[in-house]
Amino acid sequence: MAAPAFEEFEPAHDCGCPGCVHRRRTRRRPLPGRTGHRPATRGMVVVAAVSAALGAAPPATVLTPGHWPHRQAVPGDGEPDTPQGTESPLHGPAGRPASPVGVGAPATTRDAIVKRAKSWVTAKVPYSMSRYWTDGYRQDCSGYVSMAWGLNSNQWTGSLAKYGVRIKKSQLEPGDILLHHNTANPQQGSHVVIFGGWTDYRHTHYTAYEQTPPHTRAQTTPYPYWNHADAFVPYRYKGLTGGSPGAEAADGKVTDLFPGAAAFGPGAHGAHVTQLGQMLVGRGAGPYYPKGPGPVWSESDRRATEAFQRAQGWSAEEADGLPGPRTWALLVSGRGQDIAPDKDGPASHGVPGYPGKAYFRPGQSNDHITRLGNQLVSKGFGRFYDTAPGPWWGEADRRAVAAFQRSQGWRGGAADGTLGPETWRRLFA
Repeated sequence: MAAPAFEEFEPAHDCGCPGCVHRRRTRRRPLPGRTGHRPATRGMVVVAAVSAALGAAPPATVLTPGHWPHRQAVPGDGEPDTPQGTESPLHGPAGRPASPVGVGAPATTRDAIVKRAKSWVTAKVPYSMSRYWTDGYRQDCSGYVSMAWGLNSNQWTGSLAKYGVRIKKSQLEPGDILLHHNTANPQQGSHVVIFGGWTDYRHTHYTAYEQTPPHTRAQTTPYPYWNHADAFVPYRYKGLTGGSPGAEAADGKVTDLFPGAAAFGPGAHGAHVTQLGQMLVGRGAGPYYPKGPGPVWSESDRRATEAFQRAQGWSAEEADGLPGPRTWALLVSGRGQDIAPDKDGPASHGVPGYPGKAYFRPGQSNDHITRLGNQLVSKGFGRFYDTAPGPWWGEADRRAVAAFQRSQGWRGGAADGTLGPETWRRLFA
């Protein structure tokens, strides 16, 4: 018999073998009067010869080197690339297979897909390539998509495409996925996320539902992803039936379908009014909202809508300040003309280029914020930005503005991070 071959490896932190379990227990509770046993930092695994002598492991537990598709770690999550599991059946209690692997595409709706995706986000399901959640799906990125799509088995990035149809970026809607499977080397970068809807009218960022260390999460993500930007491909599930086909708004409560004229006008109240205001601010209507868009229809909404309609060259009845299907379609698609800034209006306060405070509030997204961030970086305040400045107003922008204001000798409320005309003038002088 040939001498067994050995290879060093770093044991997984949740390894269930008796040796690793024993080490974890002794590390947590050392015996009285003795120093706790320090587990070795390296383990030894028998390969090749011992496998032949003792018999191969069951197929469900074997992951062949070179065939481990990896989730690409999100920048800043402190985790290395993590392998995902292979195709496998759904699992019942205690991890036992509950049904055979199948290739069917059960019928479902977009609403159902997003609802299931959010259920794991709420539960903060821990990432694992080998464990199965209570619903029977493997706790990795491809198992997460298998669960959201309602498949009758656990798939991996190399097989999910057969359940979908390739689409274009312009066709993306909630419940679709962005898939990257590196066919040349599945270990490098393979990952999949669920598209939850655009978060800005220029379609540069979207809500991504994804299974990633340490647990499932939803966050605004640059399109198509943080890395491997040219490798992610949009897919739509083949088994889609009826249900809400619209794109999810940033607040996750409304769709991009025109809700009807009754949703707007005096006395109207609801999430669609807020969404309208947010889209209008993104198109240059910030000066019309001294307090920011809200769910109650106001004169600010009417005047902002009218300004956007007039920017399209409409007049008379076409620019009545009430959004119809044409107005709504231009806003949600990002098409049409933006509202030209009023250089002589009260929003500028006589400061060239200053668009008004309404552009720099939580929840706002526009090019003025990007321009501001870039200017702050050039002035030496880039330490507040973990990544390059972007169009979404965030705490990094506020803190950077506050630091600049303090550098001017301002204190208290004068250095609170609110971007007024004097701050703008000094910053861009």
